[in-house]
Amino acid sequence: MNPDYEEQLKNHPKYPQLVKERKKRLARDGYMNFIKTVWPSFIEGRHHKVMAESFEKIANGEIKRLIINMPPRHTKSEFASYLLPAWFLGKYPEKKIIQTAHTAELATGFGRKVRNLFQDEAFQNIFPDVSLRSDSKAAGRWNTNKGGDYFSIGVGGAVTGKGADLLIIDDPHSEQDAQAGAYNPEVFDRVYEWYTSGPRQRLQPGGAICIVMTRWHKRDLTGQILKSAIQRKGADEWEIIQFPALMPSGSPLWPEFWSEKE
Repeated sequence: MNPDYEEQLKNHPKYPQLVKERKKRLARDGYMNFIKTVWPSFIEGRHHKVMAESFEKIANGEIKRLIINMPPRHTKSEFASYLLPAWFLGKYPEKKIIQTAHTAELATGFGRKVRNLFQDEAFQNIFPDVSLRSDSKAAGRWNTNKGGDYFSIGVGGAVTGKGADLLIIDDPHSEQDAQAGAYNPEVFDRVYEWYTSGPRQRLQPGGAICIVMTRWHKRDLTGQILKSAIQRKGADEWEIIQFPALMPSGSPLWPEFWSEKE
């Protein structure tokens, strides 16, 4: 915006209201702006910007298949399983989300957080026309007032009768599974078989898949998806983003929160 025009605008009697409306519009359109509005204490790192841009492309239909591999404790779940579903359904309250995690309890916990954010004043200010349907407020399965649907499930659970415009898979392997998988890779195979026969089959036309996880083994979900894509000569259909805890330069990925020593 022109600085002179901005200065003139400050003298307008409705300037405070115009500023509020502009912030709301930016939060509706931009994922990072949304996060900073509903999570004021958020500490931004360079990887968050990359993730935010990718999630915006999913919302805009530019990306249909996304895998983000990153270390633990770098706001993976907050970004992908808590704030992304809320923002996506705020923008498109008529759409459907299936959210998965490695246990049903964890998946339901994500659903509860998203549901509660829907009722938060900050969210309501951004999306004033979107709310929960009055008769549908269970933590792991609920509907919006515009006909949208949120359904959470643990790895291995059934998704019969559910559809997804956006399928989110957050850390499908627990650390315990990863340890067991080092000796018995079939632990990873079971997750891949569930993914291909269950949630992947529930995508709506034009639906997107977002997988955010820590890598544990060559046969983990990321590894098997990429192997299958290469065998089908369709590897380019997946957008792959990998974040190491320490960058090639030796500096931490998120120095604002994790020091090199830590």
